[in-house]
Parts: sequence; C-alpha cells; structure tokens
Amino acid sequence: MGARTGSADLPLHGGRVPAWLAQRMARLGTVIVEALVLHEGPHGVLRRLAHPFWFQALGCVLGMDWHSSGITTSVLGALKRGLAGREDELGLTVCGGRGRHSRRTPSELMAVGERTGIDGAELARKSRLVAKVDSAAVQDGFSLYLHGFVVARDGAWAVVQQGMKPEARTARRYHWLSEHVRSFVEEPHTAIEGEPQGAIVNLTDRRAGASRSAQVELATRPDAVVRELRRIPHLQMPMHHDVRPTDVFLRRVHATLAAAAERGPRDFPELLLQPGVGARTVQALAAVAEVVHGAPCRFTDPARFSLAHGGKDGHPFPVPLRVYDQTIAVLKQAVSQARLGRDEKLQALRRLDEQARRIEGAVNGPTLDALIADEEDHSHEYGGRDVTGEARPPKRGQLALL
Repeated sequence: MGARTGSADLPLHGGRVPAWLAQRMARLGTVIVEALVLHEGPHGVLRRLAHPFWFQALGCVLGMDWHSSGITTSVLGALKRGLAGREDELGLTVCGGRGRHSRRTPSELMAVGERTGIDGAELARKSRLVAKVDSAAVQDGFSLYLHGFVVARDGAWAVVQQGMKPEARTARRYHWLSEHVRSFVEEPHTAIEGEPQGAIVNLTDRRAGASRSAQVELATRPDAVVRELRRIPHLQMPMHHDVRPTDVFLRRVHATLAAAAERGPRDFPELLLQPGVGARTVQALAAVAEVVHGAPCRFTDPARFSLAHGGKDGHPFPVPLRVYDQTIAVLKQAVSQARLGRDEKLQALRRLDEQARRIEGAVNGPTLDALIADEEDHSHEYGGRDVTGEARPPKRGQLALL
C-alpha cells in the first residue's frame, strides 16, 4: 500500500529567494536529507516529501515564508541544487522544477535511466501522466506551473507539483507517491491519497491507452472523483503573513524549548563548547530533529517550525543567520561522523525529539507573542536578516517597555 499523501492550498506569493538564504537552504536541506537517508533510507525521504504537512514544515525550518506558495519552488530548488553530483551517493535524484525546468523533466528522467539502468522512458511517461491527472483529469481551476519528480535509484518516486489560480491569488500543491510501483501502476489515483481505492485504475497502467482516454473515463464519474478528493489529506494555509497563536500548537513549542534546555547540555557537551553554539542553536536543532524523526501526526501545524529559523519576509522574525549556520555545521558534523560508524550525535538529535514528545503535556511557557517579541529583540545578536536588510538593535525606549 502507498503512503498517505495529499494536497495543500497556499497564498500565491511572488518574488525571489535572496542568495544569502537560497545558499543556506540548499546546504541545510541537503544535510537533512542525508540524515533521513541514514535513518530511513531513500524511500523514507520519498515518503516524507509526499506528505503535504511535512513538506511545509521542511520549508518552514529552512527559513522560507511559512505559509506561501514559494515554499514549493524554493524547497525543490534547494534540494535539486544540494543533491546535484551526489545522486549515486544518496540514492536520490531531483528532476524538474518550475516553468521551463518542469518541461525538462522527461529528458532528465531519461538521463537517470541511462545512469542507473532503470526504465527512464517509463518514468518519463509516469511524469507526464501525473501532470495530466492534476491538470486535465481533475479540473479544479488551478493551472500547473511546477512539476518536481524525485526518484530513487531503484525507480521508486515521489512527485510534488503545483498549480496557480491567479484570480484568487492562491496556489495548490499536489503530492504523489509510488511506494509499491505495481499498486500505483494499477491504481494511479490512489497515489494521491495513499490507500488503494481504485478511482483511476488504468491511468498509468502499462496496458492502458493514451492518458486522454483515462481522463475521459474519469470525467464520466464525477461523483467518484469528489469522494476521493474529500478523503485526501489537505493543508489549508492562511492569507495573513504573521504567525498567530491559532497557527501553532503552543504546547509543542513549549515542549521543544524545554527539551532543548534539558537535553541540550547533556547530549551536546562537545558541541556546546564550540564558538557560536549555545542555547538558541540547540532550540533550532530540536526543531530540525523533529523534521528528521517526527511522526506524520506531528506536522499538522507546520508554522511552528518557522520558529527555528524565522522567515525571509520577517515573519515570524528575521532569519538568524548565525544560528542557521551553526545548525548546518552541527548537523553536518553529526552526519559525517555517523557515516564513519559514530552516530552518537545523530542519536542525540533523536533524543531531543523523543524528550519533546514525552514532556509535551507537562510543560508550560510564554505566549507565542512573547516568544516572537523576545526573538525580535535579540535578532541583531543572531545576525538576523530578512528581505529588507539586517536586523537592528531595538531602541532603548522599546526595551524599557518590556
């Protein structure tokens, strides 16, 4: 059976990711994938990418705008850049992307086939069929403009693609997974949901006709389509830019902070002695630990992960570049040592996540507004930066009011 996947509705945002953040997103995203490969293997990474809530949480912990459509483009772009040249080592290749890059997906998949020996032509066919389903067979008013195809060396794959509805200023992201290829060949629409329901039995079957025929068949059963779509997990992100208490489970935030405070000194004695690594970095690492080790049910409030490294638009606060860089350094060191058979530091990250889950119902802490205000006050100390520039110390009058 396939893993559960779904869709997400996001506010449509324009603009570009600044270079200072894009480079860091590629580095941190790649080392997170490395840790996941060590922990769960390439298929585990595919399962994560196929989960809309986890994908959004990953974008948040990487410092992108926590609720916007740009997370999809930037996360896939960061992973594609970061994994380039390391596909054989990690067993994963990211193909496609936005606009003209999405149109290159078939040729990139053919190249993967030539390199690995898997059927690149069949992967290219599946890529086109997946795009056809979400653009033509399921006509929901969103026009596809992004198609990312992530494939493992054995031919397993996940697809993340996105469409836009400009008049409503919203984007919709679609997630597909092929964990057991035979099931997905026979019941492709089930890949969207993750359980074999059989709504589109022949769309990607090797014996099937052209995708148009399958779309016609699907269009004759609109009630079945509606039923299937209602069962798909769906992430609905709000239009407001600020992170509000209704956007996060505050008890989980308190648990993460408490776990970092309790386990940090115990689990990271060597790392804490390194210049620049302190309590704030351990807090960020606790969020990263949950992205690596957390169960799917833990990602229903992805905005919470924006508290690790902020956001490029300044919400919930500017990106703390010094903390971000230390997070990358600590995680890279842990992964490097784990590759040599010394996984103590990766296990320490896992214990941070385990501790947070254990104490979640027993800890209290400040309000979300207080947490954000404190971070903003100290942002200049952490090298805070957003698209408007570097963070500056608060005025004395502002501090006096606290």
